Amino acid sequence: MDTSIYPPGLKTALEFPLVEALFGRRARRFSLGASIPDGPLAFTSRHQPFPLSELERMMVLTAAAGNTGWHHMITRHARYAPHLSNYSAAAGGRTFPSAAGFHTSEIFFTNDDGIYFFPTRDAHALVERQADEKINLDALLEAHRQRIRKLANHRLYIPPAEPYMEGHNTWCVNRPGSLLIIPVADIAQHMIANLCFLVQNGYCIYDDVNHEQIPGLEKFKHLVNLDEPFPLTFIEQYSLTESTAELSTCCYAGMLMLQAMGLGGWMFDGMDRHVVLGASGNPEVPGLGFRYDTDERWSLPNPTGLPGVFEAFCPPHYPNLRAAVEAFAKRKFGVGGPFHPDTKGPWKESAKIRASAEIHSEEFKDCVALMAQYIYDRFGKFPGTVPSVFILTYLQAHHLDLEFYDHYFQPGAYLETHAQHMANWHSAEEM
Repeated sequence: MDTSIYPPGLKTALEFPLVEALFGRRARRFSLGASIPDGPLAFTSRHQPFPLSELERMMVLTAAAGNTGWHHMITRHARYAPHLSNYSAAAGGRTFPSAAGFHTSEIFFTNDDGIYFFPTRDAHALVERQADEKINLDALLEAHRQRIRKLANHRLYIPPAEPYMEGHNTWCVNRPGSLLIIPVADIAQHMIANLCFLVQNGYCIYDDVNHEQIPGLEKFKHLVNLDEPFPLTFIEQYSLTESTAELSTCCYAGMLMLQAMGLGGWMFDGMDRHVVLGASGNPEVPGLGFRYDTDERWSLPNPTGLPGVFEAFCPPHYPNLRAAVEAFAKRKFGVGGPFHPDTKGPWKESAKIRASAEIHSEEFKDCVALMAQYIYDRFGKFPGTVPSVFILTYLQAHHLDLEFYDHYFQPGAYLETHAQHMANWHSAEEM
C-alpha cells in the first residue's frame, strides 16, 4: 500500500517492533480533557477531549477483532481419523484465539458518535494474500469498515459513579473523546459447542447440583459412557472460562496496537457487566439494551441477547434447545460454515478437506439437545449455573495528555510513539 497518502504515524505503527509493544505496554489512563481532582496525582488537563480519527478507530478495531484469513481447523484427532476433526464453528480466524475454533464472541463499541456492533466471528477471509505478498491494509480496513453496524446515535451511557463502575474508574472510563470496545461472549452457544465436543468423544454430563442423572440418556448409551459422566458445573465453568479467554485476548491484541500507534488507554474489567449489557434495573441506564430475565432461583439477572443483533443460542431467542443445537450445527455444516465443501479455504484441496468432516447426525443432535434441554428445564436458563451472555474485559483507547506524565513521572512513562503521536497522526488544523 502507498503509505505516503496517510499520516506518517501509520508507517511507524506498521513497522513498530513487537518486543517494544510487549515491554512498553502500560495502562495509560490520563487523556486529553481529563481531571484528577484530588490526591497525590491531582491534575487537570488544559486541553479539550480529542476523539480518535476514523483511521485510528479502524486500526484499533481491526487489531482487536479483525479477521485474519482462513482458520486452519483442528488438524488431527485419532478418534476422528481418517476424518477431519469437526468441532470448530468458524471458517475464518481472528486476531485473537478461541478454544477449538468455537469463536462465540462478538464486539460492540461506543464513541462520541454512537453505539456500534462489529461482527467478525463468521467472516470468511476478508482479504486473502499469497505467501510473498504483504497485507493490503486499504482493502483490509475497508472490508472491516463495511461490517460495522450503527445501533444508536449517542455514546453508551454509564454513570461515572459506583455501583455502575468501580470507584477508581469514575474519572477516566468512557470519557468524551474515547473509544470503548466491549467484547461479548455467547456462553449458551459455547456450552452447546462443548456438549457436542463431549458427545463426539463419548462423554456426557450429570447434574452435580441436584445429584441427578440426565433422564433419557440411557437411549444414547452407544454414543456416550453413562458410567463416567462429567459434572454439569465443571462443563459450564469450562465454557465460561474458555469464553473469557476470547474476551481478554481480544482486548490484549488491541492493547498492543495502542503502543504501536502511540495512543493511550488500557484493558480493564471495572464496569458492572449487568449495567453495560442492560440489566441494571434502572430504566435511565439502559446499557446496550440486552434482553434479560429474572427468577427467584437466580441470585442475578440473566441477559440473553440483543434481539436481531446478538442473540444467545438459548430461549427466548430459540423455541427450545433442540432448535438452538440445530442452529449451531447449521453454523458449522451449512453454507459458509467451516465444514461445507463450497466454503473456500487455505488448503490446495479445500473442498475435499472440508467435506471430510462427519456431519452431526440427527441422533447426535438429539443427544446433545437432551442434555441442554434438561439444564434449561431444571434451572430455568441455559447454561444453568453461569450466565447465558457474559462480558468481562473492556479496551479503551484515547489520546494521552503528556503534560500529566511529564509533571509526575520520570522519563520513560510513555513511548516515543506517544511523544510523537500528534505530530505523526494529526495535522495542525485538526489539533
